Amino acid sequence: MSTRINLLPWRDIARREQDKKILGVSAALWVLTALAVGLSFLWMSGRIDYQNERNTFLQKKIAEVEDEIKEINEIRKQKDHLIARMEIIQQLQRDRTQVVHVFDDMVRKLPKGVYFTKLKKLNRDMTIEGYAQSNARVSSLMRNLESSEWFTAANLDVINVTDGNESGARVSKFNLKVKQTSIKDEKQETTEAKGKKPKRKKRGTQG
Repeated sequence: MSTRINLLPWRDIARREQDKKILGVSAALWVLTALAVGLSFLWMSGRIDYQNERNTFLQKKIAEVEDEIKEINEIRKQKDHLIARMEIIQQLQRDRTQVVHVFDDMVRKLPKGVYFTKLKKLNRDMTIEGYAQSNARVSSLMRNLESSEWFTAANLDVINVTDGNESGARVSKFNLKVKQTSIKDEKQETTEAKGKKPKRKKRGTQG
């Protein structure tokens, strides 16, 4: 008579143990996955926060640089304005000096029997009105102006012969135009003056 052993309970127990192990491993994998995802999320959040802080810092520095650029541009504008004012002042000083020479030379070039009644100046263009005892004296005035270093391009615009007010003699009323010139630029004169060096005297050798 043979003995029969029932193995079903042992197999059920083994299957249950295996199921428990599988569930444990699965749970561990889920936990590890969740932990990895959480760590990745925290790392990405940290990187984003760091980049945002860096962007804020860069924007702040850019704003500071833009403010400095605005200040530099404002300083440049003020510098250009000052330079323009200095050039105007220098030009006025040169013109004032030239005006003295111009009127002095004009008086010297004025022939006898000619006098002016009106003088108008616009930049370098001058318009002269006056009276002369004859047309020849007007021609002499134009030649004198042409020979001057301060005037050029003398051009007679109008000349009329009319009766004088007091003596009744006939006089020539004229209107001529002339351009003012300058002999030398003051900067060139200064440069030439600086370029000249005094000559040194050579000492004689004693025998």
